[in-house]
Amino acid sequence: MAITAGRDRVLLAMLLLHAGRVVDVSTLIEALWGVDPPATARAQLQTCVSRLRRQLPTGAILLDAAGYRLVCRPDDLDATVFARLIGEARDRKDAAALREAIDLWRGAALVGLDSQPVRVAAADLDERYAAAVEDWAELELAAGHDRDLVGELGALAERFPLRERPRGLLIRALAGAGRAGDAIAEFRRLRATLRAELGIEPGPELQELHRRILAGEKERPAPSGGVRSLPRTVGDFTGREAAVARLLDAVARTGPGGPAIVVIDGMPGSGKTTLALHVAALVGAGYPDAHLFVDLHGHGEGEPVEPAAALLTLLRQLGLAADAIPADLGDRVALWRTELARRRVLIVLDNAHSSAQIADLLPTSAGALALVTSRRRLIGLDGVHPESLSVLPPAEAIALLTRIAGERIAAEPAATAEVVRRCGGLPLALRLAGARLAHRPRWRVADLVRRLGESALSELAAEDRSVASAFALSYGQLPESAQRMFRLLGIAPGTLLDAPAAAALCGLPLDAARDELDDLVDVHLVEEPSPGWYRLHDLLREFAGALELTDRERRDALIGVLDLQTHAVARSVPEAYRAVVYRDLGTPVPLRPELVAAIADPAARIERQRPGLVAYVEAAPAAGRPEFAWWIARAAWWHLFYHGASDELRILLDRTMSIMEETGDRAGIAVTANYLASVCVRAADFERAIELLRRSVRLRQELGQPRAAATALGNLAGVYDALGRFTESVDAARAARRTAALAGDRARSRAPLSYLSEGNERLGRYAEALHYRRLGLLAAIEHRDDGVIASSLLKIQRVRRSLGVTVNAHRYLAAALRLARRVGNLDVESDVHHELGNLLRSEGRFAEAIAAHETALAGARRIADQRHEADCLAGYAETRQAAGDLAGARKLWADVLVRARAARMRYMTARAEEGVADCVAGSDPEHARRSWTAALAIYRELGVPDQFRVEQPAPVGRAR
Repeated sequence: MAITAGRDRVLLAMLLLHAGRVVDVSTLIEALWGVDPPATARAQLQTCVSRLRRQLPTGAILLDAAGYRLVCRPDDLDATVFARLIGEARDRKDAAALREAIDLWRGAALVGLDSQPVRVAAADLDERYAAAVEDWAELELAAGHDRDLVGELGALAERFPLRERPRGLLIRALAGAGRAGDAIAEFRRLRATLRAELGIEPGPELQELHRRILAGEKERPAPSGGVRSLPRTVGDFTGREAAVARLLDAVARTGPGGPAIVVIDGMPGSGKTTLALHVAALVGAGYPDAHLFVDLHGHGEGEPVEPAAALLTLLRQLGLAADAIPADLGDRVALWRTELARRRVLIVLDNAHSSAQIADLLPTSAGALALVTSRRRLIGLDGVHPESLSVLPPAEAIALLTRIAGERIAAEPAATAEVVRRCGGLPLALRLAGARLAHRPRWRVADLVRRLGESALSELAAEDRSVASAFALSYGQLPESAQRMFRLLGIAPGTLLDAPAAAALCGLPLDAARDELDDLVDVHLVEEPSPGWYRLHDLLREFAGALELTDRERRDALIGVLDLQTHAVARSVPEAYRAVVYRDLGTPVPLRPELVAAIADPAARIERQRPGLVAYVEAAPAAGRPEFAWWIARAAWWHLFYHGASDELRILLDRTMSIMEETGDRAGIAVTANYLASVCVRAADFERAIELLRRSVRLRQELGQPRAAATALGNLAGVYDALGRFTESVDAARAARRTAALAGDRARSRAPLSYLSEGNERLGRYAEALHYRRLGLLAAIEHRDDGVIASSLLKIQRVRRSLGVTVNAHRYLAAALRLARRVGNLDVESDVHHELGNLLRSEGRFAEAIAAHETALAGARRIADQRHEADCLAGYAETRQAAGDLAGARKLWADVLVRARAARMRYMTARAEEGVADCVAGSDPEHARRSWTAALAIYRELGVPDQFRVEQPAPVGRAR
């Protein structure tokens, strides 16, 4: 077929040059248009791809997460066949095989394509061709075929006029053929060319050859010495100080009777080979006889290297002739070990596939060091030092970027931190990102951040290296079952999951899911940051998420994991409250009850997963089951609310409300509004709380759900109480009890009792308040609700103190504190310390009272409850005031006044005004008068008995 369009030919060339590997979109665009592509470049690229697909076999060009990939068999490309034949021929030093490879060429590579990346690749191919001809000529010269080589070497020298090696081979061939004069003339032509073009002289080897020809000497063999077969390592090795120190220590601690064997494993791109070569460079002087290297292709496009083939390579590197190496594997192993026993040798076995592959390659005698790298944990090896590489910490990642890209890194610390985050600390990703900056001096780091965007894989590529292709090699070697789990993990909500979640996601039995996870951990495609918990590196998650799944697979997987999450989170709620949660959810039945039962500690589980709960909520619409969003948020409320996670809870409920409004789920809106209001109250956002609760009541009534409406009315009573609107609070609480009673719901009718007591207490009706508190206590005891029992005991004691009853006061509070701690209710625990401070103050035990207030205040701040914090500050101020610290008390009252005014808490505002007045009465009577007047006006407006106290000002520093 003929591809005639210029851009189509460039595109095809780029895909062929990287056959079987993903070529990212940005690389293709640069190849087609250079550094200044048009705005429509991406669309035009898609058009070119479409044209090529019509001319190539079906399925030849595939779309991948990072770009495009050309699919072909290994022997379809003559460049691939050439590379394979050359590799085999060089291993055997086989001139005929080299000739076979050379004969595949039909001229210069990729002629006529005007694209810088293509021309660079073409130059590389031409370089490989020239090197192959040179190697073949060396073997032919050694065999005495001097005359036969003159013509071909002459043509090669003309094609590469500045390349010294083919000209040197030609000179040797001419001299060997008895044409010394022509050889000398050829040397002079080369010297003249190099002087004219480059201003340099021929190298010392050619000059020595020239001298010997002039002197009539025969060619001498090259001197022998220690073998040095290690590849070039990077010159900017950065970080890994701790790992290097451990590896050096492991080498140093090896006893005199055995070899040192180090195994470095890690995820694709973690820098295993770079670290191994760095360590080899540091200790190489201790192994003077040979430094050997073999790439075992354990995670490459082809099959892993067989042990026999690897031994052949290693033995040839030691200088053994091919005909001296036995064909039998056992004999070959014996020879290998015999050779090592006579030498101090350093061996790098790179990219190992398995323990079995390298078992026969490892040294057994003293004086040898083997550095092994693998993407897989080689747990089948004994007597080795394992070193698993993680990603680089931020400081080392930034240092690596600085070594590669220079001063721009330090000039933009925020952008640099974002590059490190998007690269996930992965060394390969960081090197590719740094290389993009290094080759684009006009770019700022912020420009790279914009290119990385939220999909970094397509940008983390350079020529034939990319993060995505490194991942693809590991993924491609997984069995189908592990590939399926990996694909599904890419869509799993959140960043952490356990084995039950993986089983629910993949529809597997729990034991099978654990086995698959272990296999993925062993090949470093999944991390296990703590026992039983798993996660994907961010870039691996992006890669996995782009792999192909059917809509049915995606939907079923999400439904499975969302269902498990709903029931697991619901089980984190104390048993006394759990029935209410399930009643709100409509009593759903778990799809996999055995997985729910396998979760031993649901409360610890939700605590670990707190940062990822929003992701579960956001996954619900994608599963076609948006109700899971409010189910999970509702079930999570208790744990988050009572464990001080107010900010996280607000984010979770706000996102849930948005999803419910987008999907029009009125029941979900009603539930979410009710619980979102509780977080607003803690944040002193009372107006929004009232709006949400009124909305919840209205929707519940429209949906015919009087019991749920009663709950929202009871919560509304609590907001009115916080605002100091005590009469409205009592009215709303009574309405809630009446609505619940009419619906026959005794459980919900007990909830408003607290606000009936609270409102009556503030209004000075202490007997009624005590009556409702005791009713609440009896109901809590009946339902075995330790949290409400603790709260009831605390508040009964508070009413008793208002009535002047102090008998058994400390026992009430001690019992309340014990129960609050048992159920983990931080709110009640803080409140107990607050009331204890008030009680100790009334007993004149000021130092103990101050300590109790400070504990209460710390608890209120921990749960981020603005109203409760203001209340604790007020009690603390009263105690400071009673202890005679008027300056300290005034400062505290001023803080309370600012908070109360900002949150429109009228009763608390009046208390703060009164407190300030009491503190300044002796020093600033006018200020005191204004504050008393303001407090009195509010007290009268609220109808609370505190007004009578203010009407009769007490002595300076009085305590209430």
